[in-house]
Amino acid sequence: MVRVPLTAEELERGLRLGELLRSARGDRSMVQVALDAGISVETLRKIETGRIATPAFFTISAVAEVLGISLDTIARTLETPQSEQEVAS
Repeated sequence: MVRVPLTAEELERGLRLGELLRSARGDRSMVQVALDAGISVETLRKIETGRIATPAFFTISAVAEVLGISLDTIARTLETPQSEQEVAS
């Protein structure tokens, strides 16, 4: 199966997701968050850096639960490009 390359918008959305999760993690260690979410540290690292721009829903759901972020908050953060969010503010 051939994967279709991600669009620039998908890549940018992946970076915003990573920023949101890093910010929510705060001072907590990446190792502890990954362990609590049941994912590998490397997976969490890749999501936080945008290297996995479109992670699986259940992966994000598990991380969001550990970090205390609602999926609604994540969806709102990712639905509007950052430049449009800044203009709207």
